[in-house]
Amino acid sequence: MSDDRGSHFIRLISATVFGVIAVLIALDLLLDSRDGVGWLHVILEGSVLVAALIGMLAMLHRFGRVSVDLDTARIDAERWRAEHQAILQGLAAAITRQFEAWQLTEAEAEIGFLLLKGLSHQEIAQVRGTSERTVREQARSLYRKSGLTGRSQLSAFFLEDLLQPA
Repeated sequence: MSDDRGSHFIRLISATVFGVIAVLIALDLLLDSRDGVGWLHVILEGSVLVAALIGMLAMLHRFGRVSVDLDTARIDAERWRAEHQAILQGLAAAITRQFEAWQLTEAEAEIGFLLLKGLSHQEIAQVRGTSERTVREQARSLYRKSGLTGRSQLSAFFLEDLLQPA
């Protein structure tokens, strides 16, 4: 989500810059027309003004389209979660039972869930308010207790039977 906000901010700044350029050029054209500058100068600055306005409108249009696409994706994701809530709860319960069978501590189990969700060690440390080194050690302990060698085997352990060949 932070990437979404960052992209949103950059597009908004870009559109604002194009708008400011257009206003400044329009003011310059107005002042130049009082001073009686040549028509070539006016045409050149007018072209830059039109280009700035087109750039601003294009950025605003793209911003609107991206916002609609993002809203659609969020709605689709929420619909999918709602439709598959029972399956997701069953999977979470099955994963919890397996973590208990491996005799993971509460912290190791939480690390396991966050790894399965795709978070990096750094992201997990931020979420849990611990150091990245602590997360790495807890992940190693999880892998040792489970007999797995890493994140990919952990994911495969739970997904292998869910994903049948086509």
